[in-house]
Amino acid sequence: MFSNLCRNNTIINKLKLVLAILMLLNVMSFHTKGSRLGKRVNNFHLKNTNDSIVALSDFSKTKGFIVIFTCNHCPFAKLYSQRMNDLNAKYKPLGVPAIAINSMDTAVYEEETFKNRVTRATEEKYDFPYLFDTMQTVGRNFDADHTPQAFIVWKEQNDWIVKYSGSVDDNGKEPQNATPFVANAVDQLLKGQNVTLAETESVGCRIFYRK
Repeated sequence: MFSNLCRNNTIINKLKLVLAILMLLNVMSFHTKGSRLGKRVNNFHLKNTNDSIVALSDFSKTKGFIVIFTCNHCPFAKLYSQRMNDLNAKYKPLGVPAIAINSMDTAVYEEETFKNRVTRATEEKYDFPYLFDTMQTVGRNFDADHTPQAFIVWKEQNDWIVKYSGSVDDNGKEPQNATPFVANAVDQLLKGQNVTLAETESVGCRIFYRK
């Protein structure tokens, strides 16, 4: 009887583990879509956490943007707050500011309400726009599927063209040991060079789009 009980407990524990893995995979997302390179992205008008409206067209002298899809609740995204500030501090003076966009559905995640986004921007001392993609149209236009996910868009004949898509870097926990994919790509673009590593794999929390 005791051995049967142990076997039953083992089976239950295995089932719990499988269920936990399935639940994790359901909220996680890997960069699996086709290439975004060369994609033209549309201008947008989104609400910032300071209640202003931000549009790409507001930045007439900008060479490009570092666009990072992020959110409040995702543990992966939380690792990159300081790195987003650092990217903006380094590249905004060079004409390539950072913009963070949150396309998460507030009906799915209570943490993603506008009020909570304002709180997070304040707590993390964001020095870049943190925009509210209420209708999820911008996320769809970029084909963003998870957070954090980075894009570099570059101005070409008044169009904004995707030049990089993927991870900010390759080490979420140890930035000092990471390969800075986004920074390397921006450096090459500023020199007029092609991006040698224009697409990387990235992983994060899935963006659930309303149908």
